[in-house]
Amino acid sequence: MVSLGANPGGHRIQSILKDGHKHLSGLDEAVLQNIGAGRELSAITRTSLGPNGMNKMVINHLDKQFITKDAATIVNELEVQHPAAKLLVLAARAQQEETGDGANLTISFAGELLGKAEELIRMGLHPSEIITGYTKAINKTLGILEDLVEKGSENMDVRNKEEVVLRMKSAVASKIFGQEDLLCPLIADACIQVCPENPVNFNVDNVRVAKLVGGSLHNSSVVRGMVLKNDAVGSITKVKNVMVAVFAGGVDTSATETKGTVLIHSAEQLENYAKTEEAKVEELIKSVADSGAKVIVSGAAVGDMALHFCERYKLMVLKVSSKFELRRLCRTTGAVALLKLSWPNAGELGYADSVSVEEIGGAPVTVVQNEGGGNSVATFVLRGSTDSILDDLERAVDDGVNTYKCMCRDSRIIPGDAATEVELAKKLKQFSLKETGLDQYAIAKFGESFEMVPRTLSENAGLGAMEIISSLYAEHAAGNVKVGIDLKEGACKDASIMKIWDLYITKSFALKYSADVVCTVLRVDQIIMAKPAGGPRPPKQDPCTNLVENWIMSPNGMSKINVDVVVSRQGELGTAATVCKDEQG
Repeated sequence: MVSLGANPGGHRIQSILKDGHKHLSGLDEAVLQNIGAGRELSAITRTSLGPNGMNKMVINHLDKQFITKDAATIVNELEVQHPAAKLLVLAARAQQEETGDGANLTISFAGELLGKAEELIRMGLHPSEIITGYTKAINKTLGILEDLVEKGSENMDVRNKEEVVLRMKSAVASKIFGQEDLLCPLIADACIQVCPENPVNFNVDNVRVAKLVGGSLHNSSVVRGMVLKNDAVGSITKVKNVMVAVFAGGVDTSATETKGTVLIHSAEQLENYAKTEEAKVEELIKSVADSGAKVIVSGAAVGDMALHFCERYKLMVLKVSSKFELRRLCRTTGAVALLKLSWPNAGELGYADSVSVEEIGGAPVTVVQNEGGGNSVATFVLRGSTDSILDDLERAVDDGVNTYKCMCRDSRIIPGDAATEVELAKKLKQFSLKETGLDQYAIAKFGESFEMVPRTLSENAGLGAMEIISSLYAEHAAGNVKVGIDLKEGACKDASIMKIWDLYITKSFALKYSADVVCTVLRVDQIIMAKPAGGPRPPKQDPCTNLVENWIMSPNGMSKINVDVVVSRQGELGTAATVCKDEQG
């Protein structure tokens, strides 16, 4: 058993820190506890990996329920408090922000690497030797990935729908297996519609999602423009080929900048005063109508008097309370948002092919369509039977849109269905035999960790993992580097024939983040927790103790990292979520 040092000055730390601090060091208290925390987190998400992954039911601190197998959503709602496990959460979050997919692979692969590192430590290797081996292994892995890239895939037309669907299918299928053939073409249509002249500048915010309960996924559609989930303010509900005026400050009489007092001596003066105000509002509305605008969009309240004159001059009125939606509407129509009600000039007006109020699923929605070229916003209208299903579909759409953004930067693809992972495992084992130091064992274990992917995919699909992995190794030894797992038939097939591809950029980032976070965890050998501000932590009264709370409350639970205070929400333990794992998980 390797010794990480007994910290000869450890007994003196009592005189340095406040009373009530906690100091953990050494192999069992710090390193192995950190590894265990990371493995526990990866065990939660691993059963959700792949198309046949199981859903998790997560109830967060606001009692909001999530039923999903999206790892990024799961770990975010868990509110993980353990510092070592939180590093894995941060790695998954970085992967999600960078590529929009692969968060589950990042956490699961990191957990597998930590498990292999624990085996090496118990064999007698020092963490420094493991880190050196893992660093060599990830550098070699990225080189092998370059060789596995499909030839010609770097030259791609991002406006070619077939090629986009080919690259997007794997990411979408991992969220809603069986519906990808229906959803991917719609996502591709939406992305291609808003793709700028320079695809590198593609903005995922330009593809909006409107979730409407009712119907099924087959009733979903893509709208060139925006879908607002509210009704028109007035009686006019449909116009075509119109100019649009947008007023961010609302459509009503504006208050004066200075205060004054008006003395009225008679009823006639009162009547004249009211008529003056009425005439001023009519003048403003008439000026908008004379400018050519047929639709007024208000970012605030619409006054009754203003609405009366809008009806008189046949102006359609919409109210958009969200300033973000108002900005997107301006992008859709090309309008300029004016601060207050005034006469707009030609350059400040926008254009829409049609603005109409429709009833979808019993709810009125306003559809602002702009079929002309150069449209910068598209809306994906999602239909589903429940809010939970719609939320999961929205996550699948988000993954598809982020995948499109990635292929605009780097369109290279590699074989999917675990074909790439098995080839990496084979090549790294061969590479480890050429090394002479102790780090060769770490490189070999790094290669073995890739077997986690085909094993997990097989187990989640109810297949025999050992038989599948053996068949894959036999095929790859014969030179068939593109052979992966056909999860529908439970056999090994060529991924290029099944047309299952993964983006190179997504896979490479996931593996790099996993290796980096594992090396960071292994470098920690002490945990020093100062006394929390506000006195000792109050004991938990709830008998349903979360795994995260166990990590915090147990004597040896805080794994390695210098932590000042692991307390949130005014000195109390962070409210942990409840994870109802599936029985198979």
